[in-house]
Amino acid sequence: KQNIIVLEGGYNEEHEVSLSTAKEVKNAILELNYNLESIKVNPKNFYKKIKKFNADICFNALHGPFGEDGKIQKILFDNRIKFSHSGVKASSIAFDKYLTKKTIEKTGINCPESIVFKKSELNKEMLEGFNKKYGSIILKPVSSGSSYGVQLIKSLEDVKLLYRNSLDIKTLYANHDNLMVEPYIKGKELTVSVVEENKKSRAIEVTEIISNNFFFDYTAKYNKGFSKHILPANIPDHVYQKCLNNAKIVHDILGCRGVSRSDFLYDEINKKIYFLEINTQPGLTPVSLVPEQLNYNNIDFLTLIENLLKASSCQE
Repeated sequence: KQNIIVLEGGYNEEHEVSLSTAKEVKNAILELNYNLESIKVNPKNFYKKIKKFNADICFNALHGPFGEDGKIQKILFDNRIKFSHSGVKASSIAFDKYLTKKTIEKTGINCPESIVFKKSELNKEMLEGFNKKYGSIILKPVSSGSSYGVQLIKSLEDVKLLYRNSLDIKTLYANHDNLMVEPYIKGKELTVSVVEENKKSRAIEVTEIISNNFFFDYTAKYNKGFSKHILPANIPDHVYQKCLNNAKIVHDILGCRGVSRSDFLYDEINKKIYFLEINTQPGLTPVSLVPEQLNYNNIDFLTLIENLLKASSCQE
């Protein structure tokens, strides 16, 4: 039997999501008859802690900073330990939304225009300027997952409201040095899972997400009843196919491994598809999109976990 160590927790804004993913993963690993241990990951001591374990494979059930940004992957790589999901380079690029866009800019895949700046530069006047230039804008961290910290600013009044709660802004972006602004594009929110089968990537399906909130934010992603998933997405066939193709292109160019999930917007008025971001550690919780798309294709959760374990390697 191989010894599988599940890495969970992470002590960041996505700690609870990671624990939920890890719970599902651990049940599957036991059902697949592997030896199982788990580590509640603390970035402060993980480098020393992992050396005490006899791990054949580390299953990465982490989300967010020090989980999907290449840092924990580098520690595992340095210790010659196989791990699930993407390697050091792919993880570090994919976690940086701006760097991802720069990496794929020659593919012809559409992305919203974005402006990156330091958190220390953020002020009321700057946001008012962006609002006057673009109208409604999206403010978000450059490096984060699960729509954490994403703010929709529709008016100058919204800017004022944001700054009345300045303490909340400081808390929200406490762990994020770089922020970005994009024009808000109204359209259908779409997502595509890409999985690796026998060392080949395959885009699975396109899901349309209708959120009870103004967009598919952190709350809507991880709480039942806050969003509705339409599978297959209610979009024209050629748009459906283009989303599948684009998700596979981004996955392959970045060198992702195992599984990824790419998010898109379809502007029905202007007939344009926009790539938003890729997630190399998509949630595997009971309400997550990847298991749902695989299940639609008669691929069960056990098969997904087994394929992720088989695809594991020590990859920079």
